[in-house]
Amino acid sequence: MTRSYLGYVSSQTTDFLVGTGLPAVEYVIVAGGGGGGGVGGGGGAGGYRSSVVGESSGGGDSAESKFQVVSGTTYTVTVGAGGSGGVGDGTVGGTGNNSVFGSFTSLGGGGGGASANAGGTGGSGGGARYSTAGSGTSGQGYGGSTDAGFGGGGGGAAEAGGTDGARAGGDGVASSITGSSVTRAGGGGGGGSGVAGDGGGGAGGTTGNGTAGTANTGGGGGGGAFNGAPYNGAAGGSGIVVIRQLKTDRYPTTLTVGTATVSGNYWVFTFNASGTIGWS
Repeated sequence: MTRSYLGYVSSQTTDFLVGTGLPAVEYVIVAGGGGGGGVGGGGGAGGYRSSVVGESSGGGDSAESKFQVVSGTTYTVTVGAGGSGGVGDGTVGGTGNNSVFGSFTSLGGGGGGASANAGGTGGSGGGARYSTAGSGTSGQGYGGSTDAGFGGGGGGAAEAGGTDGARAGGDGVASSITGSSVTRAGGGGGGGSGVAGDGGGGAGGTTGNGTAGTANTGGGGGGGAFNGAPYNGAAGGSGIVVIRQLKTDRYPTTLTVGTATVSGNYWVFTFNASGTIGWS
């Protein structure tokens, strides 16, 4: 049970001052990663947007401006699911779903290309086998790579697919918005001969075990194997939305699905699924 008295709110674990000012919040918004292509390229990571001071958004951009919330407005938070993996040779991986906080949207990662099909565009682009890799979106992520005969790596938030090896997914971006450093939005690895690509999480996936992108990181799914099982691409990982504010600012009056934790001088609200948040 939580009780208010003399301008404070008390719980079993923490006391904090209830401020009167509306917060200018910082956020990290990561979309769902793209699925890996069937016998093809790795999925691109979900788009990555950040307004955390001193950190980076995806695609090499600096952090965006903090967002000044408006009293009486309830903001919708949508956490995008990962795209499906391509089933069988020649099937492109599915595009990841967008993640949203209010008017801010991160785009789902592009699906991995398969055979002669191009990689999909998105927050970060999907890798490809014989065709063109997908491109990323400015301020959110990089494009994938092409590796003729096998599968190129999906793009990540911090680098393009193929940067760390012909079939490697691009790495993601690190953030300490929750109080500890976590890297998210890595691209999926492309499929090789007899081995499928690993899914991305923080680091980009490599060629290995045909794994899905890590949940709540927006990682791209691994591409399906050439000349060996599993032929199918793996699914992309779901996204995440994290919002933080100073403890001395007004606490939200609406918070559904998201969890609230304390980190130093901040309240941190983490959404692993869709919900709402608002201040009155």
